[in-house]
Amino acid sequence: MFKNSFNNKKVLITGNTGFKGSWLSAWLLGLGADVYGLSKDIPTSPSMYEVLCLEDKITHFTEDVTDLKAVKTIIDKVKPDFLFHMAAQPIVVTSYKEPVDTILSNVMGTTNVLEALRVLNNKCTAVIITSDKCYDNVEWVWGYKETDAVGGKDIYSGSKGAAEIIFKSYYHSYFKDSEKSKVRVVTVRAGNVIGGGDWADYRIVPDCMKAWVDGDSVEIRSPKATRPWQHVLEPLSGYLHIAMELDRNIEFNGESFNFGPDAEYSKSVKNLLDDLSKYWDLSQEPSYLSSVTSDFHEAGLLKLNCDKALFYIKWLPSLDYDKLIEFTSTWYYNYYNSNINMLDFTLAQIKEYEGIALSKDIVWTN
Repeated sequence: MFKNSFNNKKVLITGNTGFKGSWLSAWLLGLGADVYGLSKDIPTSPSMYEVLCLEDKITHFTEDVTDLKAVKTIIDKVKPDFLFHMAAQPIVVTSYKEPVDTILSNVMGTTNVLEALRVLNNKCTAVIITSDKCYDNVEWVWGYKETDAVGGKDIYSGSKGAAEIIFKSYYHSYFKDSEKSKVRVVTVRAGNVIGGGDWADYRIVPDCMKAWVDGDSVEIRSPKATRPWQHVLEPLSGYLHIAMELDRNIEFNGESFNFGPDAEYSKSVKNLLDDLSKYWDLSQEPSYLSSVTSDFHEAGLLKLNCDKALFYIKWLPSLDYDKLIEFTSTWYYNYYNSNINMLDFTLAQIKEYEGIALSKDIVWTN
């Protein structure tokens, strides 16, 4: 897989204790990488990081990416071959409550990582993860391309758009000239990611699972809202794929890539929850409370155009919608209702995902 690009390589993940960071850590361990993590805390309880006992399998640094000195020290100490920057304040609702902390984490945290890479002397391939919400969403029906304007009407979107602008400035100022810098950088954008092990607040699938475990109704704001859902392994395969390609081909240095699902995977929130519930043996149909309202702006329609990833690196999503539902719901169901080793179960899902991609001859499986 990935041409063995990560085998016996040092890989540093910022935000490694989060949902996506934990999945990426597990996958990289399976690929033979020597995984390092940088995160200020464990963001949820329960947490996938603790459930998988990842603290016993990686080298972890408890620091905040807003601390430039600490970030510089760790990156210089590890001297990673690859770096995936995921550390962020990821929740839109929280950004309204804590705007300054959101900006510090998402803008200055990214700046600090880039600054530490600027003074790094060893070769390193860095993937900076932002969000599909980095785009200035004008509610059009077609997908946003990497060349579309960034920014947003809410603090979270603005912080992600600002991170993209900072990235562009650092690239042109410091990383563009390969004779002056050994570091190669790229940004990646994805959204509407679901999968087992996410317990973050204000997210529909974790809220759903928590409610079902307690026998409660699921509170949803917009049951008819439609989103292009994708399993967490889909964008992660894109992140690993572009890291492999960038490490081998400098022409991708400074570029940005979208990673999203096929258009037919767009389903309403209610459809998604109805489908997830089928794996839970519920005694009655799941109930919903849709009277919850919000006093802040939420983006409506938002989807990505992923033609660039298809054209340049031949990336494609691997899972169909039914498999997306199965992977997500069975992970939670086994966590709550069985005594199996969840790291083994997670690695088995990753292996199954790799097998599905291989059967479709997806290029990164070579």
